[in-house]
Amino acid sequence: MSYNQPTSPFLDMGFRPFFLGAAVFATLSMLLWAGVYLFGLAVPITNITMYEWHAHEMFFGYALAVIAGFLLTSVRTWTRLPTAHGLILLLLFLLWAVARVLWMFGTSYIEYAAIFDITFALCLSALLALRIVQAKQWEQLGIIAILLLITAANIIFFLGAFGFVKQGVTWGIYSALYLVIALIMTMGRRVIPFFIERAAGSDVLLKNNKWLDILNIVGFLAFAINEIFVGRDDVSAYLALSLFVINSIRLLGWFHPIIFKQSLLWSLYFAFWMITLGFLLLAMPYFAEQIFSAASIYLAIHAFTVGGIAVITLGMMARVSLGHTGNNVYQPPRLLKVSLAAIAISAFVRVLIPYFEIWPYYLLIGLSQLLWVIAFILFIFTYGPLLCRAKQH
Repeated sequence: MSYNQPTSPFLDMGFRPFFLGAAVFATLSMLLWAGVYLFGLAVPITNITMYEWHAHEMFFGYALAVIAGFLLTSVRTWTRLPTAHGLILLLLFLLWAVARVLWMFGTSYIEYAAIFDITFALCLSALLALRIVQAKQWEQLGIIAILLLITAANIIFFLGAFGFVKQGVTWGIYSALYLVIALIMTMGRRVIPFFIERAAGSDVLLKNNKWLDILNIVGFLAFAINEIFVGRDDVSAYLALSLFVINSIRLLGWFHPIIFKQSLLWSLYFAFWMITLGFLLLAMPYFAEQIFSAASIYLAIHAFTVGGIAVITLGMMARVSLGHTGNNVYQPPRLLKVSLAAIAISAFVRVLIPYFEIWPYYLLIGLSQLLWVIAFILFIFTYGPLLCRAKQH
């Protein structure tokens, strides 16, 4: 047996430790954030704000873990070559996990957290790139490029936190946000129509338009660059409104009634609509300032993050875990429906209810946090055993 052969089912493929680790971390980090935000729990944070501390862990902690699990599994499927498993997978996972533990103490150990964070991301990128190059699947290198850009965003964040780059923290966080959204839109464009077609039957072919895809890529690139580095509100508003229209047309072309019958379909479709809504919410303060206040920008960001990133990652973790453990993706565990409903309602409470000004804002945030925690605890309870046992044949 070679040194990196899996010694247990838990270490045979990347999705197992990283999906379970992401779910556990999502639960613990949100409980910690609720303690800080709602109850004034003291966590030593210097050089950055508590909001930036929270945002960093949502992108470079939770989201990157899900991305790692997904790509380690997908690249193995695409190339038919083994990615990290056994001891190597364990070491890779520990690099990520140690950084998360260090960040739980605020910025007390930020230097060590930076070392583990960047080492993890670089090792992950190298392992994936090696297999793609060996398989000569050059078209997949675009995914690695996005992963390396996310790593660069994290480096910029730390350079800002250490005082070397004045706007580094802001650049790093917003770069990570839009890079993760870019990755979701890139992968979602491939898999969501495919999943809907598979569920609906072989006679269904959903509409896609090459020019819409090109316009979406170019528009989003211009939007992200302006948002991060230029800051022209008028340019962002027009680009965001254009992206809302483009992605709405795309989503209407993907629609099929089968979506409402399967939680693993409606959750992905809902998440894409929330991202699309996020573009509209970003644009509206510029076009209708009297109705949409500047605070809408932060609600738009949470449309991207809670409604988009959290919902789609939870749905994809659920689907990938079922498919790669030999279970039927069309018959998910019953509790998964409750989990996905909880995270979707969490997004609704966090993003849309505040516009009506019915309840105090902090209560809505607390309710959204509670629903988030419930969603991920249910996922852990349902999928934890499945991720730790051998694949069914």
